[in-house]
Amino acid sequence: MGKIIPIFLALLGLGIGAGAGMMLQPEPDLVEVNPCGDTDTDAQKSSGNPTENAPSDTEFVKMNNQFVVPVVADGNVSSLVVMSLNIEVELGGREAVYQREPKLRDEFLQVMFNHANTGGFDGTFTQSSRLDPLRMALLEVAQSILGSGVKDVLVTNIVRQDI
Repeated sequence: MGKIIPIFLALLGLGIGAGAGMMLQPEPDLVEVNPCGDTDTDAQKSSGNPTENAPSDTEFVKMNNQFVVPVVADGNVSSLVVMSLNIEVELGGREAVYQREPKLRDEFLQVMFNHANTGGFDGTFTQSSRLDPLRMALLEVAQSILGSGVKDVLVTNIVRQDI
């Protein structure tokens, strides 16, 4: 009898846990699959929607290497932020970006260091209210180096590794 009680309690706990898991399970997301194709989308394509068929007048240039920015707290490096950037330029501006890349990287790093030193990478650093000033500063630097052909600077990847 003394050996049956622990086994019974274990099975009872397992049953209660499984029941609670099933009761608290979220509702599944319903996804509608139309194997025949979406007739509304086909109609829009055939009607000649100019925004979908218009050729883009910009191109995206990927910066060759990632940017690594140390975040310093109390005189010690507390974390590292790794970022990948793309630059949106007018068509034909790719070569100018690659020619000026060393200068761009230097200025971008300076902007990122300033952002880190003002606490921009602390806490929930991925909020748009925290990243927008960084994006604007990167865009201003890119336009000062490459001219008005730069349309935007895109943060395509960002990771913070706490040390």
